[in-house]
Amino acid sequence: MENETAGNNSAREHVSSGSPLEPRIGFSRAVRVGAHVAIAGTAPIGEDGATVGPGDVYAQTVRCFDIALRALAEAGASLADVTRTRMMLTDITRWEEAARAHGERFADVRPACTFVEVSRFIDPEWLVEVEIDAVVAAGAGGNEPA
Repeated sequence: MENETAGNNSAREHVSSGSPLEPRIGFSRAVRVGAHVAIAGTAPIGEDGATVGPGDVYAQTVRCFDIALRALAEAGASLADVTRTRMMLTDITRWEEAARAHGERFADVRPACTFVEVSRFIDPEWLVEVEIDAVVAAGAGGNEPA
């Protein structure tokens, strides 16, 4: 995790997933400022750089969550801290496949959640991307405002 001081004097922490797109586009997988953590749109990219589960919305969603939740933990947050998820699909008629993966992780947390259809992603094999927002509970993970 990389730290810097933001304009509001809160530490700003950046988490990288190692995606080759991060430096090229100029984004971080996750950013934490104080108790707030934002996870960027996360695509189903495997360790080898290839798309995981071509044609399989459920498998792609699982991979997206694996990447996003690893970044969440690296930012000092947990599943219980998640307040919002955004599910973006290229075919909204397949929302239940993505919802199954979401429910497997968030049934007890029940964050605010939005499913939207998009026309496409950077890689045409990607069928889904996820975003996550979290607020770390007071006393957990450090960096809370004083």
